[in-house]
Amino acid sequence: MTIYLCGFMGCGKSTIGEKLAQKLNCNFIDMDDYIEQQAGMTIPEIFEKFGEPYFRDLETQAVRDLAQRSGVISCGGGAMLRDVNAEIARKNGFIVLLDVPFRTCWYRIADSDRPIVKKNTRQQLEELYHERYVIYQKHATHIADASHSPTAAVSEILNVLGLESKEN
Repeated sequence: MTIYLCGFMGCGKSTIGEKLAQKLNCNFIDMDDYIEQQAGMTIPEIFEKFGEPYFRDLETQAVRDLAQRSGVISCGGGAMLRDVNAEIARKNGFIVLLDVPFRTCWYRIADSDRPIVKKNTRQQLEELYHERYVIYQKHATHIADASHSPTAAVSEILNVLGLESKEN
């Protein structure tokens, strides 16, 4: 079984993904790290040298590659925006949207070196958040409240997937 965590930048995909994989005693893969390893450069470098469309194609290839594995996969913020990526992921497992309000995401990403954060204002990012959220909802097989601690989010994910009783 594979659990793909999706959501906006700063929603906690990597932090929660690592904890979830530990709890399930399975592999954890951060898709952005995977792409950087495959490309031999950082995501900001990929954006600078080749542009966002090229990076999105790398995400699609990563989804294809990682569909062959099981465990918890932390997707990049844009990975589940493409229908084809969601279709591949759904065939192989669950897509869990980490539901976090924009203000929390903003607090976590405001000072980051993420290319999309650097080239947009807070207002533009909030608009992007709302545009993407609708797509995340459409593609998600499950939605988990991740607005609290990572430990609470892991429990919520286990609950929505039916992997742990709600009493834990």
